[in-house]
Amino acid sequence: MHAIVRDWRQAPLAPVDRALCEFAARLTHQQRSMGPANLDALRTMGLDDRAIHDAVQVIAYFNYITRIADALGVEPESFIPPWGEPDQAPKHHHDRT
Repeated sequence: MHAIVRDWRQAPLAPVDRALCEFAARLTHQQRSMGPANLDALRTMGLDDRAIHDAVQVIAYFNYITRIADALGVEPESFIPPWGEPDQAPKHHHDRT
C-alpha cells in the first residue's frame, strides 16, 4: 500500500490495478481528455461496466471531497498518519508507553 501511495508508477501492481491507477490519474488531472477509449482500456483489462462505474464514483468522490476540504481549509486529523508513511498506532491518553 505504501509503495502505491509513494509512487504508484513504480509499485508492483497487477496490470488491472495499474490500468485503474492510470485511469484515476487521468480523470483527476486531465478530465477533459477522457473519452470512450479510456473506458475501453479498462474493459480490455477485464472490468465490466459496473466495476468501471464504481471506480469512477470513488475517484470522483475523492476528488470532490479533497477540493471541499482544501477550499474550506480543513486540517488533516492529527491521529491519522500521512499517506505513504508506515502506520503507527496512535497513543491514547490511557497508554503508559
